[in-house]
Amino acid sequence: MEKVKLGNSEIEFKPIVFGGNVFGWTVDEQQSFALLDAFVDMGFSFIDTSNNYSHWVPGHTGSESESIIGKWISKRDVRDKIQIATKVGGRHAGNDKPNLKKEHIIQSVDESLLRLQVDTIDLYQSHHDDLSTAIDETLSAYQQLVQAGKVKWIGASNLSPERLKESLVVAEQHGLPTYIAIQPEYNLYDRSKYEKDYEKLAVENHLGVISYYSLACGFLSGKYRSIADVKDVKRADALKDRFNNRGLRILDALAQVAHNQQVAMSTIALAWILHRPSVTAPIVSATSLQQLEELAKATAINLSAEEMSLLNIASIW
Repeated sequence: MEKVKLGNSEIEFKPIVFGGNVFGWTVDEQQSFALLDAFVDMGFSFIDTSNNYSHWVPGHTGSESESIIGKWISKRDVRDKIQIATKVGGRHAGNDKPNLKKEHIIQSVDESLLRLQVDTIDLYQSHHDDLSTAIDETLSAYQQLVQAGKVKWIGASNLSPERLKESLVVAEQHGLPTYIAIQPEYNLYDRSKYEKDYEKLAVENHLGVISYYSLACGFLSGKYRSIADVKDVKRADALKDRFNNRGLRILDALAQVAHNQQVAMSTIALAWILHRPSVTAPIVSATSLQQLEELAKATAINLSAEEMSLLNIASIW
């Protein structure tokens, strides 16, 4: 598959984004290096993380993912081969309030740059909306970072459609940096929020779209076919409510198309996203080389009109 461009930016990449939330959480540093090596060897380049991954793990500070990626970049000398996206303003261990105040952003970017061992962040994203901070204050912080060469482009994750619209207007009115990409939850199971609230907005404003939870926390991998299968899984709470009639219908459709294409169900789940015209690329996380290889195959899959129809009808909301 050819490279894609992220919105109106100059960021071009083969359309799979590696989600760095697993680094330092479900995979250790050595395995993280092996996965990143394989990702680049496959021709991919875009890595997404946050300055608070993985704060939800007891004893973690939220600096783990960026730190591991930074060590890998330094040891492999691959900065010219990759693009780095990270986030600011999200919740941290011991602090569940988002923070997009200018002072916090200015301080946080230097901490991220130090951990990532890079001079510039390709895509710096507002992780969660901070309703207590004026939009122009947040965007003026980003303006300072862009002018200083610390950030190239900015994006938004988990902003409401109303705040996203307002942010685009404020940026245009005041000559401030504008969000060029959004990061919504989107997959075959979780379709409605993006398609109802964000898709038209993204298309009209030429926003890049990199979707997270692309496999619905592993539900669409086909690894689990009943509630009993997930009782001892770390993400059991996120999975257990999906085993309803619609969810099982989606799994059956995925299994049928995967059989037709002779690939894994997870490969087809990603291929479906790649066939959605408004989506730039899905974000994927992998904890093994086998998983990564299955996900990478999605870029080579051509779903027929009949296969897309089967998946769309099964997942209709």
